Formats: sequence, structure tokens, C-alpha cells
Amino acid sequence: MKKLDQYLLLKFWSILGLSIIGFISIFIIVDLIENIDRFIDNHVPFNIILKYYFYTIPWFINIGLPMSVLISTIFSLGTIIKENEWTAMKAAGISLYRISSPIIFSGFIISGCSFILDNKLVSFGNEKRFEIDKEYVKRKSRHKVKDNLKNIFLQKNNSTHVTIEKFSVKSLKGSSLTLIDLKGNKIRKRIDSKDILWKPDSNKWLLSDYSFRNFSPEGIENKVVLSKNDTLIHLGFSIEEIKQQAKKPDELDFYQLSFLIKKLKSNGIDTLRWEVSRYLKISFSFTNLIVMLFGIPLTFIKEKNSLSFGIGMSILIIFCYYALIKFGQSLGYNGLISPILSSWVGNIVFIFSGLILFFKAKT
Repeated sequence: MKKLDQYLLLKFWSILGLSIIGFISIFIIVDLIENIDRFIDNHVPFNIILKYYFYTIPWFINIGLPMSVLISTIFSLGTIIKENEWTAMKAAGISLYRISSPIIFSGFIISGCSFILDNKLVSFGNEKRFEIDKEYVKRKSRHKVKDNLKNIFLQKNNSTHVTIEKFSVKSLKGSSLTLIDLKGNKIRKRIDSKDILWKPDSNKWLLSDYSFRNFSPEGIENKVVLSKNDTLIHLGFSIEEIKQQAKKPDELDFYQLSFLIKKLKSNGIDTLRWEVSRYLKISFSFTNLIVMLFGIPLTFIKEKNSLSFGIGMSILIIFCYYALIKFGQSLGYNGLISPILSSWVGNIVFIFSGLILFFKAKT
């Protein structure tokens, strides 16, 4: 690595570190001011509040990272212009592409780290802080458990698969239960019920309008029980396991979403919204690289006002970028375009725009 690369990287990474610390501090202070009345009203212990924000830090880093990368790019290159170092570099035959290469390489590394951060620490931290919010901040909680759940899937073990079309957490009632017990690729038992009701006193399920089917080792149906009456039975799962299905995509990482989508599809359940959320976990990590591609040329367009112009234009661009991501996400949720295209439409537009701007910049 040449001294020029070391000099540029030191500038970039030092500003990036300070920017991230600054954004985390601002986010924590603003969030604490917003939530302080909720913590006081619910008498939340101080150590629990500390734990809540400890689990929130990865999420704050994730949402503040693109802006931190943008600021670091503009300031590290803007100071070079301001101190006339860029003039000396041009006189020595060093081009914009050359001084940008170590920073762009850093952008690829940051994007990879962002994906790991989002799918390891952020999803885990979100799950933990949501649990704290639901347990301790019962009044005015922002993360209440959904009352009505749809397309619930449970896999108890390698052989038992459970699907429930609808379930009300409040009334403990559900509809369209299907329980399948497999041995290898062959079905051994199947239970279907039009309606189900959880009985807390017995920790069992009340089935209405149900059918029990047993199958031979060859997979041939050999015993059937059909009834319009009710029966109380232990199905091997509880109401708490169903409540776990209320998790949001933010609480699941890329691999958990992929596993869930695969299982839901195998049971004929629509996975459109889950697929859009899964692909967004990949596309969002490239936000850091995209804002960098815009930040570099915008810093050099007006060299006399490089810092102010670059920051102003880049902030406008990043907000437009987020708006396009949300627009694509909305199209995907409504099935107007494919899930993968909906999550990448913003990236595709801005990557090409950024590259055009980058290669047209003064070198």
C-alpha cells in the first residue's frame, strides 16, 4: 500500500469513526427524550433502560452508517481540495480515479460489514429490545403483540409441521389448522380442523369440525376419523409458540427469513411480503457504496465550495434514494413487480446515475 493510500484511508476512517459515534450519541439522546415518559410511567429499572439501549446500538449504527460514510467521503476529499493538496496531486499526474480507489474499496468492505451487522447484531438486538419494550413498557408500548395473525407456520421437529391460516391472540381462537407428521418424505399422520381454541386450564387445544388421518409406511391412507363435534387434544405446541409468529422481519436475519419463506411456500402460503423484506436486507447494505459514488464527484464539481455543495447535494440525493427504496418496496408488497426487483430498483437507478456522474467528473 502506497503512502497516498494510507493517507487517504486514515482521513476517511478517522472521520467515519467520529461520525458514527456522533450519530449514535444523537440517536440515543433523541430516543431517550422521546421515551423517558414511557419509562417513568412504567417504572422501568435503570439497568433495564441501559440494556434496552445496549441492544439498540447496532440498529443505530446501521441506520447512521450511510450518512456517516457520506460525511466521511466528502470531508476526507473536501479537505484535500481546501488545503490545495488536490492541485499538487493533479500536477503530479494523479487522477480522481486514483485517489478514489482506496475509498471505493473501503465502500465495498463497509457494505459487506453492513450486511453482517444487519443480519447478526441488528436482528438479534431488535428482538431483545422489542421483548424488553413488551415486558416492561406495557403502557404506551410501541411494540405490541399483533392481535390477529395470518399464515402461521410452526416446525416442531424434523417430522412435525403445523400451519394455521388465522389466529386471534386476544380470543385464543384460530381457523384452518393443518398438522402433518412426516417420516422421511412420506406422511404418517395428518390432522385438519376448521376451528381451534386454546384452553389455558388444561394446556390443550379444543378442535371443532376436525379430521384425523393415519397412513401406512407406503403412504396409503388406512384410517380416517371425521367429526363435526369438539375434542380436547394435546397437539405438541402452545399459545406462546404461536405468539412468536408475531415477529417482524426486523427481528429476523436473512437466513431466518430464507428458512421461513421456504417452509411457508412448502405449505402453500403466500410469502410475497417476506420475500421483499429478505431481498431488502441485501440491497440496503449497498447504500453505503452508492452514497459514496455520489459523494466523490459532487465534492469535485465545485472545488471552491466543495464541502458545502457536496454535503447539501448528497443529503438531497440520499433522501431521494430512500424514497425510491420505499416506493419499490411498496410496489413489491402489492405484487406489481417481483420481490427481487422491488428491493433493487432504487439501487439500480442510483448505481447507474452515480457511475455516470463519477465518470463525468473532472479528473
